[in-house]
Amino acid sequence: MGEPEELKSVHIVVKGKVQAVGFRYFTWQTANVYRISGWVRNRIDGSVEIAAEGEKSDIHQFVKTIKKGSPFSRISNVSIYEYSEPRNYTQFEIRNAD
Repeated sequence: MGEPEELKSVHIVVKGKVQAVGFRYFTWQTANVYRISGWVRNRIDGSVEIAAEGEKSDIHQFVKTIKKGSPFSRISNVSIYEYSEPRNYTQFEIRNAD
């Protein structure tokens, strides 16, 4: 194993058919695969919001997988904002809608 990579924190909004199709659980599973911490929740406008933090290469793979979507989702748009400072999440959780 090499040196730990730089941490990267992103805020993602996924639009399309992403609610009532298991997308939050898919996101949670994907986060566990890539060792991502943060959270996911449905938004009132029908989109899904994700806060994710991990090593740069893991975040890259996580985002790539999220853009493909789960088997029953249909992604129409993905907006990504990169935070300038780490958010220091300790786990990845599914949150209730806000």
